[in-house]
Amino acid sequence: MKKLNISQVDTIFANGSYPIEFIMYYKNRLNTKAIRSALRKLSGLFWPMFGKYDAGVIQFDRYNETACFAEVHIQQIFQTHDSNENIYQTYCSMIPADMESLFFLKVIQLNNGTVLIPKLNHLAGDGFSYFFMLGILAMISRNYLLRQVIRAMLNVNHKRTILKAFHFDTRPAPCPAVPDKLSISFEQIPKAEVRAQIKQIAAANGQSVSTNDILSAIVLKRTVELQKKQFDKNILLTMPVDVRRKIPQYGQRFIGNGLMFNDVNFETAMVNQSEIHDIAIEIRKHMPDVTPKYYLDYLAHIETLIADARYDKLKPYDPDKGCLVTNLSRLPATKLNFGTGIPDFIFPLTVGKNSAAVLADSENFILRLVF
Repeated sequence: MKKLNISQVDTIFANGSYPIEFIMYYKNRLNTKAIRSALRKLSGLFWPMFGKYDAGVIQFDRYNETACFAEVHIQQIFQTHDSNENIYQTYCSMIPADMESLFFLKVIQLNNGTVLIPKLNHLAGDGFSYFFMLGILAMISRNYLLRQVIRAMLNVNHKRTILKAFHFDTRPAPCPAVPDKLSISFEQIPKAEVRAQIKQIAAANGQSVSTNDILSAIVLKRTVELQKKQFDKNILLTMPVDVRRKIPQYGQRFIGNGLMFNDVNFETAMVNQSEIHDIAIEIRKHMPDVTPKYYLDYLAHIETLIADARYDKLKPYDPDKGCLVTNLSRLPATKLNFGTGIPDFIFPLTVGKNSAAVLADSENFILRLVF
């Protein structure tokens, strides 16, 4: 049996909160025999995703398909132009809330194609881990002969506590319930417009900002506009930061939560009165220079929260005090070809009040706002 201790950041999701779920619709039906075989083969390489969690430890004995995969046939049509709320309500309950393993793939065969809903307990990994594994799964589902070559080429890292030894022996706070009534909206922001704003800021202020700074500023301003009563004085902007490139011990194929959550506090009056340019500059000023020492301090802070029994603070953000912006604009849709082409429609199922997911197509950034 394989075992590993979860990391300090993993404890934020030890209660099963914020699982990573996407709807992926393919108008040409998929061959699930190849996918099932590929899952079995990959389970050894990505074993923490196919394991179970208990008392601070992820453990894996052997692959059990019934715990990780299910397929159903439904006599209906997938409506890509249905309302966001209807799509969410239709599919959010089609995958088990309590999974035996940390990953589950639901396949729904419809009259006009196939829907995949891969669900990953966030304890097992972040968005990078999720899409990296799915990309490899798609690749070997298309070509059986590639399996051994891919396994030889991959050098994934599962060593979650390599930077700092840690063992979590505390029962986490219960997973917060998703509110019954949430509004979901999508907004397109032309990529050319964002590039122009970045150039204008550099020319006028001598300040470099990133695409994510601009998009986070837009989300922050929209959130304050939509939630005037809730955020009357202050609002906290939270942004997940991928640290893989900054932490050599992890490397770029670290499978887990290679994250830190960066908070920036704003006065709502300032957000209301400021242009997107000004807010983006303020965000950039508060983005940390992530070094191994800085990240070690971040991990130590989480350990202090645990030692002080402040379990209510073990969460990515507080929707009552602010908003979360997760940038998924580099989502590798082109790698999600299981043999019949790339997805014809992708929809994130993970929701949280006052959160935004940043997606993208060839011409636009797409903000999925939940409030």
